[in-house]
Amino acid sequence: MARVTVEDCITRVTNRFDLVLYAGQRSRQISSGEALLVDRDNDKNPVVSLREIAEGKILPGDMRENIIHSIQKLVEMDEPEEDNPDLLMSAREGAGEAIPEVVKKDIQKANLEKENLEQKKDVNIVEPEDE
Repeated sequence: MARVTVEDCITRVTNRFDLVLYAGQRSRQISSGEALLVDRDNDKNPVVSLREIAEGKILPGDMRENIIHSIQKLVEMDEPEEDNPDLLMSAREGAGEAIPEVVKKDIQKANLEKENLEQKKDVNIVEPEDE
């Protein structure tokens, strides 16, 4: 019965390797408790998943996305906001913390670099002269 099911699935998924991946993923989903889309008929999960694919109940594109999502380990995160050194220093002073000289120098250096960048931007903007 499984051989006939595989032959039926080839019309839906032409690559046999992809078919194995999709059927395996769907079998895992069924094992984890997802609802069946066809009658079980006393078949095991891999055969049920192949029958679902053969009948067109499962779309190959959807299974591909499910596989990618299940394998993916990188979670997208928002970029951290840029720290404002002056705000951090005033917060530490307000909390009664002593700020080390090294930190103060780093904050001053960051402020100078920020001012220099702003001045360079101002220099690059040239106003047209009226003639």
